[in-house]
Amino acid sequence: MHTHQHALTSVKKWGGKVEDYQAIHDWFDATKETFADFRHRALRHHSQGIFECERVFGITITNSDGRQVPVRYIGEQHVKEDCGGRIPTVSDWFRNIKRESWMSRGYDVIEDTYT
Repeated sequence: MHTHQHALTSVKKWGGKVEDYQAIHDWFDATKETFADFRHRALRHHSQGIFECERVFGITITNSDGRQVPVRYIGEQHVKEDCGGRIPTVSDWFRNIKRESWMSRGYDVIEDTYT
C-alpha cells in the first residue's frame, strides 16, 4: 500500500487532510530505501516501531480539523494495513532469519582476527 493511501485512511478515521498524516506514513515506509520488497517492513512494521514512531513524532498530532490524534493509533493503523490486520513483534519478524556464521563471530580489532 502506498503511503498516500495510508494517509487517506487516516483522514477517513480521524478527519483532517492527507498532509496531516503523510510524514508519519512516509517514516514507516522510508525503509523501502533498503529493501524494495516486503522485507523492509521488518525494520519498523512492528510494536517497537510504533513506539519509536511516537518518540519521533510525539504522543499526538493536531490535525487540520483541530483534533488531537494519538500517533500510536496512526502507527497501528499503518502496520495493520500492511500486515494482514495484526501488529507483529520484532521477534515475529526476526525469528525466521537464517543464521549465518558471520552473525555470531566476534572480531578482535587489536589482533585483526576473528574470534
